[in-house]
Amino acid sequence: MRLCDLPVRIEESWLEELVGRLHAQMAARGLRFKPHCWLSNEWFSPDGVPGIAIPFYLAHPRLMKLERAQMLDVEGGTREACMRILRHEAGHAIDAAYRLRRRADWRGQFGSPSLRYPTHYRPRPFSRRYVLHLEWWYAQSHPLEDFAETFAVWLRPRSRWRKQYAGWPALKKVEYVDGLMAEIADTPPLVRSRQHVEALKAMRTTLRAHYQAKRRAYGFDIAGVSDRDLRRLFDEKGGRESAAAFLKRHAKELREQVARWTGQHVYTIEQLLKEMTRNCARLRLRRAGGERHARLGAAVLLTARVMDYLHRRGREVSL
Repeated sequence: MRLCDLPVRIEESWLEELVGRLHAQMAARGLRFKPHCWLSNEWFSPDGVPGIAIPFYLAHPRLMKLERAQMLDVEGGTREACMRILRHEAGHAIDAAYRLRRRADWRGQFGSPSLRYPTHYRPRPFSRRYVLHLEWWYAQSHPLEDFAETFAVWLRPRSRWRKQYAGWPALKKVEYVDGLMAEIADTPPLVRSRQHVEALKAMRTTLRAHYQAKRRAYGFDIAGVSDRDLRRLFDEKGGRESAAAFLKRHAKELREQVARWTGQHVYTIEQLLKEMTRNCARLRLRRAGGERHARLGAAVLLTARVMDYLHRRGREVSL
């Protein structure tokens, strides 16, 4: 089936409630602006268009199951996660609606919006110059993301940002957004485009081709765990269970844990884990020690390999 032929829409799905909740949260903050939303193939807010594209798979439970089956994860697949991303994208949308990035005071707080968007970035986990909203210190990737993340922190209901960021340089950014939103609250948007960029209804590609391309995008290019390290963790003359069977049994837990620790997509971790399992079978390794010790060791080996890759290349930007 082609994406454009999918009988899905935001209306009458659970997304309708969440988009309405986003608009209500913005209205509660005194903002008259409401970003329009449409279905596409991924999350994004187009440059210059004050709206939000939502991935099509969130519009139907069967498509969410397909996304999980193909990619092992569903980005925005819970109400909490979806609202978190919607508030972030609303930051991009309000920036476009009022052309905020053109202001000198905006650039003074967040930096130059004309900086080239990186394909990778290397975050500083202990920096207090940025707020924490989406995972993996996403505010550090670009000035525009810094603003969107700061806006999302400010917008979140019952946010205690003054207390949470007390003593942080990032507090000045949230205070700036607080004052800026009060300034533009009752002002009509400068850009009122209702354009649907890369709308689902215009996409002629099939679901099969879409997921083939998506899996390639999250392809596996991390050097695998060495035979030497595998032999340190497992044993050629160990217990009854083979190391390969052990890794297969704990695959879901390991890939989710390592993905959470490193910020890499679970699909990428899965490919690394599969290679590790194949090599254990080739070496005929077996689990010699306790299960808990072996599980922790496998997680550490996978994490170390991914972190070494990220240190050399920088973390891939996914939004």
